[in-house]
Amino acid sequence: MMPQRLITAALLGLPLALAAAQAGASDFRSLAEPAILYDAPSKQGKPMFVIQRYTPVEAVVNIDRWVKVRDPAGSMLWLERRQLSEKRTVIVTAARADIRQKPDSAAPLAFEAVKDVVLELTDKPADGWVKVKHRDGTVGFVRANQVWGL
Repeated sequence: MMPQRLITAALLGLPLALAAAQAGASDFRSLAEPAILYDAPSKQGKPMFVIQRYTPVEAVVNIDRWVKVRDPAGSMLWLERRQLSEKRTVIVTAARADIRQKPDSAAPLAFEAVKDVVLELTDKPADGWVKVKHRDGTVGFVRANQVWGL
């Protein structure tokens, strides 16, 4: 009986181990259009709220035409897959983020962004910095810990 319990315990732990292995590979996207978030993967589900175009979301579960996403506030809800874009964006989480001309705290300021401003991601994070572009076309580098969506 004891070996059977060990096997069962090992099998029950397998999904957790697989989830932990995939945890480092987040699938972030942005919204191609404003989207209604639902509590279930169906238009018969309860509509919870609307999320704006370009907002970054993390795709967590894919079922047919539906994707369960985590929004910047941490809510886990469903939207239609067609509403997602491959375009990557991040959202400022700091009260005020200094966007620098180079990835260096001593570099001149390119611009400032306040909390909840969405910026286009133009390059992968490196050394704690990420290159972003404001909707007005201004480009710069922000500390990775001041944005969500990476």
